[in-house]
Amino acid sequence: MSDSTVYNFPFTVIDPAYREGDKPVFANGLVWAIHAVPGQEIRTLEASEVEILLTPGRKLTGDGWYWLHFDTVHSSARAHVANLPDLPEDVCAMLAETEYGIALEAWGDLVWGALPAFDDALSEEDREICAWRFAMRPELLITTRRNPIPVLGAAYRSLRPDTIPRTPAGVIDRALREFTGIVRRQLAQVDDELDRAEDVLLVIEHRSDLGHLGGIVGKVRRRATELRRVVTPIDRVLKDEDLSLPEWAEDDLRDRAERQVHAALDDLIALQDRARSLQDELGSSQAEETNRRLYIVSVATTLMLPATFVTGFFGMNTGGMFLAQGTFGTVEAGVVCFVFMGVTFLFMKLLRLL
Repeated sequence: MSDSTVYNFPFTVIDPAYREGDKPVFANGLVWAIHAVPGQEIRTLEASEVEILLTPGRKLTGDGWYWLHFDTVHSSARAHVANLPDLPEDVCAMLAETEYGIALEAWGDLVWGALPAFDDALSEEDREICAWRFAMRPELLITTRRNPIPVLGAAYRSLRPDTIPRTPAGVIDRALREFTGIVRRQLAQVDDELDRAEDVLLVIEHRSDLGHLGGIVGKVRRRATELRRVVTPIDRVLKDEDLSLPEWAEDDLRDRAERQVHAALDDLIALQDRARSLQDELGSSQAEETNRRLYIVSVATTLMLPATFVTGFFGMNTGGMFLAQGTFGTVEAGVVCFVFMGVTFLFMKLLRLL
């Protein structure tokens, strides 16, 4: 297959107001192609410029760096990304993958990996976690995603003349900071739910209905566990001692991004500990309520035991039954029941069973 066939880009210039989540307008899955120079407005690339950018041995002149963003939802787009030139085969294969995974690797000036993000669901509670992939050098950033990734759209829209980073690593850092910001907002929401559950648990007098509180705490623990399973691998790969990042990416990824991710992980661990403690207290309260109910049932059963004996005695079909001939036999038998119940009550009080 010739280069002209593989790297021919039949597309028009993208609208700078494009929002991540819109359908790609390019046949090969390319969503946007821009040139970013600190202190200047971003510029969209023409088809010929993208072709030069992706042709081995040919370079575009000028300062700054370039960003190519691909949508790999279609097999044709994945096939195109898997054959991008001037990149190792395993890196191209990683860019074309659609399965979820988290990784960060570097070799020379090339850094690549896969990072998590939330999809574009309207409600933050309904957002699912997916992955986007990237490969970058000091002058070029290539990103791919299968689902619309709002954090990439936010990073794209943040590229203003006074905020354009020096290298593409700044975009990765912004995407990670945006992701950790969403994580912290979700943590704040579930923390508010824990506050409400804790308030009810502390002020409630008759702990007769604690089942709904258990549902709230369980929901919080489940969501916190889901988020921790996502944040922990990022923290692990950023702290990997075997990972040797190039100098141009060290500050953005290993310093700023690592601090943000580690802070979010600390918040997650603190929330999980609090939810676990609240669930233990809730379990203790439920056990206490159960014991109280069993105590009431036990006392009532014990007090009724003499009455049961008396009614059973007078219920025998035998001749010469005591009080059977009198007019007030039923009343007298009832008095006997209550007397025995009173004696039993005093006996239990004497033994401090009540």
